[in-house]
Order: sequence, then structure tokens, then C-alpha cells
Amino acid sequence: MEQYGPDRLSAAQWAAIRRTMAGGRGALSRRSMLRATGAGALMLGGPAATSGCGIPPAKREGEGVASHDHSAKENRVVFSNWTEYMDVSEDEKHYPTLEMFTRRTGIAVTYTADINDNVEFFGKIRPQLAAGRGTGRDLICVTDWLAARIIRLGWAQKLDPSHLPNAFANLSAPFRAPDWDPGRAYSYPWTGIPTVIAYNARATGGRTVDSVSQLLDDPELKGRVALLSEMRDTVGMTLLDLGKNPADFTDDDFDAALDRIQKAVDRKQIRRFTGNDYTADLDKGDIAACVAWAGDIVQLQSDNPDIRFAIPRVGYMLASDDLLVLAQARHKANAEQLIDHYYRPPIAARLAAYINYVCPVDGVRAELARISPSMADNPLILPDAAMAAASRAFRTLSAEEETVYEQKFAKLIGA
Repeated sequence: MEQYGPDRLSAAQWAAIRRTMAGGRGALSRRSMLRATGAGALMLGGPAATSGCGIPPAKREGEGVASHDHSAKENRVVFSNWTEYMDVSEDEKHYPTLEMFTRRTGIAVTYTADINDNVEFFGKIRPQLAAGRGTGRDLICVTDWLAARIIRLGWAQKLDPSHLPNAFANLSAPFRAPDWDPGRAYSYPWTGIPTVIAYNARATGGRTVDSVSQLLDDPELKGRVALLSEMRDTVGMTLLDLGKNPADFTDDDFDAALDRIQKAVDRKQIRRFTGNDYTADLDKGDIAACVAWAGDIVQLQSDNPDIRFAIPRVGYMLASDDLLVLAQARHKANAEQLIDHYYRPPIAARLAAYINYVCPVDGVRAELARISPSMADNPLILPDAAMAAASRAFRTLSAEEETVYEQKFAKLIGA
């Protein structure tokens, strides 16, 4: 059979990817889908794979956990990720890029999409980590604020740079130096998550909406505005609109941002605060404009030409979901190889084409253009220089700040 692509993808597989990209994959992005309570697991690999599926249980208290790495002996890795956050085959029975990893390295991957919410997942693994026991997982993917907390608590392992040549060389500049993990000693981003302004041009009468000020103050948008229920996204965008730096703000700045939003709530300017469910209302025009996650907009635009996005002049928020190797992981070196696998441009391009969020890997444009030229030219997937320069990060909060700020925000949105 004729082979295509640098990882010898079969003609049938390559054609399936092209069909999927041409027509849109029909599934909502990780951030915009309802987070199901169920989780699926798939073991990948040939003779190297063990016979079971699913995540093995952590050691019981008193049994102890070996502190050295079992990678070479056991030749496997256990990876927990979010739902809808991995490329899948058309029949939804295979993960092509994970199978490429196993074919290249011989390392079997137990992949489980069992992360539906950061707080819920942290509650699941915290007792084992706090007790110094393994969780049964080697590699996890969590949002940057939770990654920062896990690192701060000493529950992540420092990565070995010698196992990460592609990651070190190809990590995009905006992701290289988060304040919570300087130099990326413990983590690497899986994907970037831009928070932008989105609007339905039909619902706005053709007017552009490109600022938080318009969302909060424009009387023509009254009752047709949505903000996100994620505190860092909504408050971060409001801080920027107030001329403040989300990477360096005070308690007074935070309170001023909340006050600004509260006034809009009191005037009934804001229809509601949303999590995963704003996309349907934006698509219909019931919401005229909102603060939105970029990956959702990429997918909405494939079916609705009225959906537009704008980067405010003052900038936008950029968060990330990040890969960590947990303390007491049995297969650290294998997990590091898997991280590095996703920093190979051909692999990163396939992943980005499926999940539609910002790719944190340099050098993927030509590879992505082979799959979808329109995606390669989309700044919400591959930011151009101007968009990259406009990105801002929400500073790391202390444990005390996190508690106070979340409580204040929850009261504001009625959570």
C-alpha cells in the first residue's frame, strides 16, 4: 500500500483526515462540550501492550510505591486527558497520533479521557498524592492554574531535558516562561486557550464588537451579552479593558473589575454567565456578543459565516492546558518521550487540526497546510506575530488570593 506523510500514514488514514478537515469534524471542542460524567479508556500498542485496559489502581496504604522509574522494564505509559482532546479515527476506535508513538517507540499507551473538570479531577487525585502514593497515572493534562498548584505542592516531577529535545527546541515563545513554572522545568503545554470577543454579525446588524467596554456598556447589546463563568477569563479581559495588567494587578484592581461587571449585571446588560453552553445561543443570535474561547469560534465559523471574532486593542487572555508527570509515576521517562512526541511538527499539526486550539509548537504551518490550508492561515490556531504579541496571562495567585477571589466572583455570578 502506498504511504503518505512523514510518519507513514496510510492512504486511507490520510484521506480520512482530509475528509474530516474539509467537512468539519462535527464534534464540539473540549471547552464547549458538556463534560460527560463517563470516561473511556483505550490501550494502544502491539506485543508491548499489557492485556488489561483502564487505569490501574494506586497502591494501597502501607504497600509502598517504588521511587525509581520502571519505564524500561514495563515499556508503557498511562495518560489521563480531557474529553474531546485527542485526534480520533473516523470510526472513533483509534487515536492515530498515539498509535504513531507506539509504532515508533514500542511504548504502549493507556489513554483515558477521564478529566471532565479541574476541581473534580484534583479532588480525585489529591488524597493519594498527599499521602505520597501513586495515582496509577504517569501523565496528566490540566489547566495552567491547577498545574501551578500541583507544582507548588510538590506533586509533580521535574522533567529531564535530555528526553525532550523536540519540546525544548519547538516550544513557541508565548509559552516559554510562565511565572508558575519558570523555564518549563515541570510542565509543557498541550494547547493554548485564547479568550477573545465573539459576535454574531447578523445579530449585531453588521456592527463589529471588539471590546469589553462594548459588551458592558453598549445599549444596543443590552440583554444579549454573555460573559464566561471562568473567573480568570472574564476578570482578566475586564482588567485589560480597564488598562490593568492581568499579570501584575492588586486587590483594588481586582475589585474594580468586579465592580465594573456588577454595574452591567445591575443594568441587565448581561444575559448570563456561561460555561460550555454559550455556543448554541451565539450561533442562533440569542447572544449577540460575548467573551468566548477561540477553539469554539473556529468550529462555529465552519457552519455559520455570521460568527466573527475580534482581538481587543488592549489584548486578550491566553491560558494553557499543560502536561505534568505526577509524583510517584512509574513510567517517568516514557511519559517524557510521549510529551516530546507531541512536539514533533507533523504530530502537533494533526492534533491542532482536530482540537482547533492554539498550537504551542513552532514549525507546524507547512504540516497543517497539508491537512487544511484554512486552518494553517487561522490566527486562532497559529497566531501571527501581532496576535502573539497581544496575548496576556493571568498572574499566579497565592492560595489565600485564590480563595478570596473565587468567592467574590462566585457571589457576583450567582454561582
